[in-house]
Amino acid sequence: MSPHLRGARFKGPQPQRGAIGLMAAIVLGMALLFMLLVVDSGRLYLEQRQLQRVADLAVLEAVGRGGSCTSGTATTFANESASRNGFPQPVSVTCGTLNTIDGLRTFVADNSKSDAIRVIATTAVPTSVAVGLWRLFSVAGVDLNKNLTASAVGAIGGQPLAMLSIRTALGTIDSSKSTLLNGVLGGLLGGKLDLTLVSWNGLATTNINLLSYLDQLAIDLNLTAGNYNQLLDTTVSATQLINAAVNVLEKGGPAASVALNALKAIKLIASNTQILKLGDLIKVQNGTSNAGLNTDLRVFDLLQGIVQLSNGKSAISADINSSIPLVGNVTLKLKVIEPAQISMVGNPALAIKDPLNGPNRIFVKTAQVQTHIHIDLVVLKLVSQITSALTQLLSPLTSVVNSLLHLDLVGVLSCLVACERSSLSIASSLDIFLEAASANSYVTAYNCSSPATKSLTAQSSSAAAKLSIGTPPANGAFPSTIEINKENFLAVEPVKLISIDITKCSVLLLCGPLQVGKGGGLGLKVQTQLAGKTAPVIFSAPTLTNVNTPLTWKTLPGDPNIIKSLGDSLDNKLLVTYTPQTGNITNDALAAVAGLVNQITTILSTALKGLLSNLLDPIVNSVLSALGVGLANAEIGANLSCNQGGHPQLVL
Repeated sequence: MSPHLRGARFKGPQPQRGAIGLMAAIVLGMALLFMLLVVDSGRLYLEQRQLQRVADLAVLEAVGRGGSCTSGTATTFANESASRNGFPQPVSVTCGTLNTIDGLRTFVADNSKSDAIRVIATTAVPTSVAVGLWRLFSVAGVDLNKNLTASAVGAIGGQPLAMLSIRTALGTIDSSKSTLLNGVLGGLLGGKLDLTLVSWNGLATTNINLLSYLDQLAIDLNLTAGNYNQLLDTTVSATQLINAAVNVLEKGGPAASVALNALKAIKLIASNTQILKLGDLIKVQNGTSNAGLNTDLRVFDLLQGIVQLSNGKSAISADINSSIPLVGNVTLKLKVIEPAQISMVGNPALAIKDPLNGPNRIFVKTAQVQTHIHIDLVVLKLVSQITSALTQLLSPLTSVVNSLLHLDLVGVLSCLVACERSSLSIASSLDIFLEAASANSYVTAYNCSSPATKSLTAQSSSAAAKLSIGTPPANGAFPSTIEINKENFLAVEPVKLISIDITKCSVLLLCGPLQVGKGGGLGLKVQTQLAGKTAPVIFSAPTLTNVNTPLTWKTLPGDPNIIKSLGDSLDNKLLVTYTPQTGNITNDALAAVAGLVNQITTILSTALKGLLSNLLDPIVNSVLSALGVGLANAEIGANLSCNQGGHPQLVL
């Protein structure tokens, strides 16, 4: 055993006395310290939680009540909420927008907008007990209060939703328009209608809910309810589309009885074999909530769209015959080249990224149609513009026509004076072709910064039109299209508008019969066009209401006298030609006529400007109005919900 160990002695527990007490005191002190830490932390946590609750409730109330920083209402609403929840101090309110970068949502301050609102609440609370005790022994002292801050950002959940629609501004339907509607809509469907004025007014004044209509069509087609994209892409017939409207109106009671009976009559002549898609008429942006479809349309507008859609898929043209005072018989042929798209609903935030050609565009348009107007000019000589033109033409043409005709200078002078003369007469008919492109409108901008400044901008264009006057094809239908100066026009040949007639002496030196067209004639061809007028149409609060409420309507920019506008551009678009009667015509004589062409053209241009306007504007505008085609009679309707289906919620 080691000597050191041998010398060691165990002296017992006496030297260890008091160690347990010391350790107990240390442990108790630490326990008290941790207890103070827990109590203080819990108290500060509860204070912070209470402050956060104040901020959350304040921002939810400011957002829910539609607060705005521009009007100061956001600050007012937030402070009212804070005071109501026992927080006497004012809170800081900032308006702005939300921005997402790399998947992280951030608040961007902008007091001109109220897409989102941020509330910051700040208060001072007593500091911890430990800090208070420390201050007793600290020379410099310690702040006994601690500032707590709570921030909350709120916004209305849901996406903005806009609806755009287009219709004809038909106005009041009188007896003349009801007759025209029977011919136009019946002819386009390939049948005959005989609806009364009361029936047409019933269609124009009765609304149908679009969502109910789509649901009924889904039931009729045995499709899944609520899958509207599938429904709009499903092939249907015109009969099925009209029948769905009939079924919806049958649930509307006596108020819809007039429109219901009219639709039943129209359904009888509608085709049951054509392959149509309702999605060509009504479009819904992908991902759009069903709430956007819960809106009303006029039954008349829906019917026009169905008729246009049906005619655009068939070879049928509407033939309409009527008699116009001081004009004579007028025959019109109408053909829908491209049907209308009467309604579109979607998110404007997606639409404005590529408003005209993008997949999410909000775009509507009227139909594109061709009109062939054949006028029997039985009493056209009574029209002042033509009689005046004939008088002006006769004077410069007399000497030239006489040389062309080789009027016999041998004979009794009295006979020559009485008989050897030329005269002009108007042709028996006139054919006019009008091609009307689509009027259209599409969403280019929107503003949802506050309810008071809510707006929707739709770039809108009235329909462009092309006018051709000339000889129709042998089958009397529509001519083919040719390109002239990089513009497409209908291919027509000059029509013999003015005939040069002569009277000569007979063998017995008596006046012979009038020889119509013996001196040839003046041919006329017109090909002109008028571009549509384009301008932004702005809808704004308070008339711009939410989706699911009546649409706000505005008239498209344009000239109501479209034919007059086309006539005003005739100066460089009118071609006059001389066609001699078969016979011995000298080159000098032909040259003399050619020298008069410019003078003749000016005279005829002046006459036609007034004639076309007075003659055709009422005919064309009324016919195209009945068809729902907007040359200058279309209206644009709009709704905007800034947060469709949403509610106030905390976003940050």
